[in-house]
Amino acid sequence: MAQAQTPPRKLVVLGDSLSAGYNLPGSAAFPAVLEQALRQKGIAIEIVNAGVSGDTAQGGLERLDWSVPDGTDGVILELGANDALRGLDPATTKKALDAIISRLKARGIPVLLAGMYAPRNLGAEYVTRFDGLFPQLAETYGLVLYPFFLEGIAGDRALNQADLLHPTAEGVRVIVRNILPTVERFLATLPAKP
Repeated sequence: MAQAQTPPRKLVVLGDSLSAGYNLPGSAAFPAVLEQALRQKGIAIEIVNAGVSGDTAQGGLERLDWSVPDGTDGVILELGANDALRGLDPATTKKALDAIISRLKARGIPVLLAGMYAPRNLGAEYVTRFDGLFPQLAETYGLVLYPFFLEGIAGDRALNQADLLHPTAEGVRVIVRNILPTVERFLATLPAKP
């Protein structure tokens, strides 16, 4: 008898320009590069790019229901960078992310939380409050946490576009290489497909 083909897992990356692929072709954006990397490891997966440039955590919350369709197996939540760039109160960011996570949880959709660090020029108190909100949410909800989405590329001129904020295509590949073990761990926690 032929082996039944396992249907691919469906992930949505709910994010901002960092995951949307600002100034990059779609094939070089984070979701597409991550999908390719996972498929090379033999994992059947489809990853939807639900990144919107300029989005804050509140913006992500406002478009949550149509950005994450029914049938989604998991969400990589990558929001907060624009909140920090605008100096928004970390409590506001945390409240919006909390609402996103709790609404996804109510729909039975697990979340991998991609953390962000605040720009250091915003002062020690802001940095502490902002940087800390991601581990706090991960602990509250028992989420898989990737502490810093830009790990390995932040501030590196060779891996960022001229604005020093958005990754180049090579920068995206570094992000994917660094986050891959965490995504694989997240996939292993997802309930089995019926």
